[in-house]
Amino acid sequence: MDRIGRLRDPFELLRQATERMSTAQEEITELARLRRRVIQELHNDGLSYADIAQRVGLTRGRIHQIRQAAPAPEGAFLGSGTVTIITPLKREAIRSRPVVAIEDVAGAQRLGELARSMGLSAEFEHVGVDGAVDLNRPSLIVISGPRISDTVAAVLAQDPTLQFERAADGPWTLVDRATGTVYRSGQDQTPPTNSDVAYLGRLPRPDGQGSVMIFTGIHPPGSLGVVELICSRLAELYAAVKTDNFSVLVETEYDPDTNEPRRVELRTPFTRFEET
Repeated sequence: MDRIGRLRDPFELLRQATERMSTAQEEITELARLRRRVIQELHNDGLSYADIAQRVGLTRGRIHQIRQAAPAPEGAFLGSGTVTIITPLKREAIRSRPVVAIEDVAGAQRLGELARSMGLSAEFEHVGVDGAVDLNRPSLIVISGPRISDTVAAVLAQDPTLQFERAADGPWTLVDRATGTVYRSGQDQTPPTNSDVAYLGRLPRPDGQGSVMIFTGIHPPGSLGVVELICSRLAELYAAVKTDNFSVLVETEYDPDTNEPRRVELRTPFTRFEET
């Protein structure tokens, strides 16, 4: 405050004060989320709210207020502060213009709404048509696969269990190396079905200084299925992996006319692994 207050340029003062207030508000939100999580964990361990209040010097009413008013702990599954949701640009087949899949647009907007409901901010970016994207930033959610970006492919390659692989007849598949099971999209089966399989994981960033969440279907409806899973079962996902690195496969049955998910389920157990 002293440093900003000494600025002589009033416009620079306004800019820096506004930026600092935004940062401070994000910190307050995340500290409130952390307090609520710890209170919930202590209570689950058998302590009464009165006991918790006495141990930390608060009233029982204040403990209840924190539980009710603070952002939900499961919001941490998405990130903290400002979550950046990244979707890929693809080259249009006919006019060669950069476009975004409708499913990716819808999914990004739904995740943004979910993030805001959890006390987070949301921003949106694109992977360039050349696959370029900076993954060395906090709180990233990337809806993209290995065929779109070499950078994303390198991060996905760190997964010791679940991998994208091309089948001998051409289509992309997802392979569970632990069991040898190969998962194909329903679109690539004979006869075809209205189903898709998607990868969902949180993996180490290229710089090793944090993690990045990445998910994508073999085809776009699978990505939308992952969004449905996150939006409808966020608390379950958070309970399973918290903010640890993990991966899991998700299967989606979808409406053939709209590509909207009809049924979404996990196809593999969660694999958790350490940051590198």
